[in-house]
Amino acid sequence: MYGITGYSNGYHQNQQQHSAEEKRGGGRRRRGGRRSRHPPGFRVSDHHHYHYNNDDDDDKQEQKAPPPCTDFDMAYFHSYAHVGIHEEMIKVVMDVGCGTGILSIFCAQAGAKRVYAVDASDIALQANEVVKANNLAEKIIVLHGRVEDVEIDEEVDVIISEWMGYMLLYESMLGSVITARDRWLKHGGLILPSNATLYMAPITHPDRYNDSIEFWRNVYGIDMSAMLQLAKQCAFEEPCVETITGENVLTWPHVVKHVDCYTIQHNELESVSTRYKFQSMMRAPLHGFAFWFDVEFNGPTNSPTNNHIPSLLTGASNNNHIDGIQKKKRANPNEALVLSTAPEDPPTHWQQTLIYFYDPIEVEQDQIIEGSLTLSQSKENRRFMNIHLEYSSGGRSYVKESVMR
Repeated sequence: MYGITGYSNGYHQNQQQHSAEEKRGGGRRRRGGRRSRHPPGFRVSDHHHYHYNNDDDDDKQEQKAPPPCTDFDMAYFHSYAHVGIHEEMIKVVMDVGCGTGILSIFCAQAGAKRVYAVDASDIALQANEVVKANNLAEKIIVLHGRVEDVEIDEEVDVIISEWMGYMLLYESMLGSVITARDRWLKHGGLILPSNATLYMAPITHPDRYNDSIEFWRNVYGIDMSAMLQLAKQCAFEEPCVETITGENVLTWPHVVKHVDCYTIQHNELESVSTRYKFQSMMRAPLHGFAFWFDVEFNGPTNSPTNNHIPSLLTGASNNNHIDGIQKKKRANPNEALVLSTAPEDPPTHWQQTLIYFYDPIEVEQDQIIEGSLTLSQSKENRRFMNIHLEYSSGGRSYVKESVMR
């Protein structure tokens, strides 16, 4: 329902589909660990071909005429004139935060010449065993260490990574993707996913509020309303990762942040701020805000000014250009593949992130809800996120601060 549509970049659809399916599952927590550039059991074989002359054969026999070039030969040669087949054979891929190595294996199966699978956690040891068990140790190099620390001796054609965290940026590995891009990605190379968009919208969720708060007003006939304030603090002090539906959403969404993986810089991750203004579509209690994201799988274009900016997004980095645009369903395989965590789309392990108010606000249809939001990296741990939310409606203003840790 929400988001941006894309375009075809010639990248094979089956490979994109594998990436999207894997990203819908799988765990996170891939931090820490020691570096090991050359995992046990890995070796690279160089195959040399030699032509031997028989020095004893001094009779310079007359060579036979070569066989005629047939139509089948011409068709075969013509097929190799297509760039795509060479790309399949020569692609060098880096998987940032490879986890169990499943995406690296997909890339090898799709024809990658070499895959560097990088993970800082000890899961890299298991990934190396998985690679060997699938007879891919000649193609996939598992590097146990941070992207910031490991070394490789060549540039890569493709970077893949399931870097997205809850609320897109919480515990995100996007910084590592940026580092890998700046260190090793070839000019005009591919990053998958290529861009992401974080959205927010006001929501109503009476069932959740009743289950957590109203329960205490009467517990088996006993007045326990003295517990209400503590219950609100325990239930709603920190952001909640839950699944809601489109029926909970009161308005069209607002774009908090658009991420172009080809151009984003580290300093942009330190703090993200936006101002928003919503108009409620219905009369309902406003219980808080929901956050979700889309990621797209696009290739870079051949723009004369910047080969890394997809043409679809040129001029769209300003939130006003894409705020509230309804997402068109992917009608044909030539459009960009989109993985959405929106409330009306199939659920993913990211779910949605909810920031609840301690007390709901009754809003009327067409009532304005406005304010500002700042997401900033915690000084305690850059993977944690400080949330500063200001909101007003019906003539009253509020502030909600929380930490996602």
